[in-house]
Amino acid sequence: MSDIDQNLEIFVLDTETTGLVGCPNDHIVDVAVCRVRPYLGTVEPVMSTVVGHDVSKWPQDQREAWIFENTDLTLDDVMSATPAPFVAAELQSLLEGRMATSFNVKFDFDRFLYHRPWSLQGRMNLTPCIMLSSMPVCRIPGTYDQYKWPRLQEAYDMLVDGDPAQIGEEQRHRALEDAVMASYVLIELIRRGLY
Repeated sequence: MSDIDQNLEIFVLDTETTGLVGCPNDHIVDVAVCRVRPYLGTVEPVMSTVVGHDVSKWPQDQREAWIFENTDLTLDDVMSATPAPFVAAELQSLLEGRMATSFNVKFDFDRFLYHRPWSLQGRMNLTPCIMLSSMPVCRIPGTYDQYKWPRLQEAYDMLVDGDPAQIGEEQRHRALEDAVMASYVLIELIRRGLY
């Protein structure tokens, strides 16, 4: 890692949402950010919060979203959390002028974080998508003789030695855990000169 800039920092984000369509139909309900220092190989969680919304106004499909059915996050957690505009302001302040990315940039940023109240477009320097960067390394067969986009767990298992994110047997699909996993994938891609 000696040719890596000793001062390089990249902020890795992850979001958990009520659906896949994006804003304004769906909402971010969990967001986390890790500071990655590739030269040192370190991952430091710097933000992790449930995002508050008035869930009483949501349609039934959002109240029964996958995130609430398959993780430990509840509607009550979201109802009692810091409201989205305040979390968005904190995130904007944290990322202002910084380098940032996520495992799936088109999802996290294009569908959610570039829209209100998050409004991150132009506030930071977006670096390449970790998922797309890991695709040619993971080489998971897809249709039409092309490689498919790896899921985070697949990229983590294939690229990262051991379990530095301390995931254990099964990914829990919360924002902080996923941001930490993606951060270690990023470090490995940089270590291999592929990012």
